[in-house]
Amino acid sequence: MSELSHTTLVEGGLLMVRKNENTYAIDYSNTIKKSNDLSMAELNYGLTLNQMQLFAFAIFSTQQNGKTEFKKHEFQKKFGIEQYRTEDAYIDSEKIMDLKASVKDLGQDYFKFTNIFIEMIYNKGHFRFEWNPKMIPHILELKQRYVITDLKITSRFRSRFSWRLYDYLRAHYGYWHKESLKEELMKLFGVEDVKSYQKGTAHFKRRVLDVAIEEINEHTELEVWYTEKRVGNKITGFVLHWSTGKKVNAATEKQLILLREIHDEVEKNMFDYLSLKSVDNLDQARRYIIAIKEMKNKINKGLSSKEASEAIQEAKQNYLQLEILVEKDGKERDTSFYYNWLEDVDS
Repeated sequence: MSELSHTTLVEGGLLMVRKNENTYAIDYSNTIKKSNDLSMAELNYGLTLNQMQLFAFAIFSTQQNGKTEFKKHEFQKKFGIEQYRTEDAYIDSEKIMDLKASVKDLGQDYFKFTNIFIEMIYNKGHFRFEWNPKMIPHILELKQRYVITDLKITSRFRSRFSWRLYDYLRAHYGYWHKESLKEELMKLFGVEDVKSYQKGTAHFKRRVLDVAIEEINEHTELEVWYTEKRVGNKITGFVLHWSTGKKVNAATEKQLILLREIHDEVEKNMFDYLSLKSVDNLDQARRYIIAIKEMKNKINKGLSSKEASEAIQEAKQNYLQLEILVEKDGKERDTSFYYNWLEDVDS
């Protein structure tokens, strides 16, 4: 992503925030909450993507039922992790146990470290973490400012840099730009010791900063871009800019199940639809089938409750038209079992 691909709006010599017209659906059954202090505590520095996910899932399980314990397969399913060995769990858990929240003011001769967890046990695919009691107020009974993270959104990240930048930007509530030295951004991403990034800013941009921004722009409610700060020809820092889309309620599980049922029923009867005798009927059937298949892509990307409701009505109509085409073509099948959801008006 180049500097020119996102032009900052300028009016009267002042930087103006870009309006974000996007909407984003948040699924509150898949969210975690962290106090603003905890989000800003640099906990994700140096963690791999799987380690960030494991830490987030520890928070998620605690906020779901008060117990910080879960099965390995539950963790894998939440983030789409296909293979996760005991050796992986050991390495990631050891790193999580080293997490500390820090406060420092070296100018005032003061700093403080607080361990996040006091114990962790793994036994035959079962994780159990025990929080430091001082950390509990930062994840439970939150009354002050806190950050909500939808794990369904972050599970789409394939780079640890994306998660780190996303967390960082959302913790800066009320901001729409942030200026940082190059060294500060490298530390944010935990790559301050990478020689190639120290020497080549273009390499750092291509392999780290642009990767994070591209994933955030593709998968989240934020639109992020940056401008460069220079001294002569040398890039010394960046100004990160971002805007937030409008929040809407995500589709309910009932809506998603209904959409998947319609899709799966069409898949099951595909042979009947594609063996119609009439060429005109066959062309119509293909259009309905394509529309229903595209619906599955929309589900994977995330739907709002309103969008899901509209998709259900469209999918029902497409399915009904397919059945009518089959009937016209002289084929008879018992579809009484599936018409129950065609008549379901509570969707």
